Amino acid sequence: MMPGYGGGMGGWGWMFMSAGPLLFLVLIGVVVWLLVRATGTGGARPTETPRTQARAILAERYARGEVDDEEYRKRLATLGSR
Repeated sequence: MMPGYGGGMGGWGWMFMSAGPLLFLVLIGVVVWLLVRATGTGGARPTETPRTQARAILAERYARGEVDDEEYRKRLATLGSR
């Protein structure tokens, strides 16, 4: 064969040669996505809303005696109105 004539890969050859590594990277991405989704650590929403958390903290403070009855009811009403 003569050098430079018909011995190299054409455009389709380079495309198919590049498709293998690209498919491999896509496969790795899908596996990682499935693992994150299965473990539930991928930005899962908290089960409690901020309002519920605030009420729980207020109830703890009331139970410890840090706030009195009047202040507890006032703050609880404020949390309920939002």
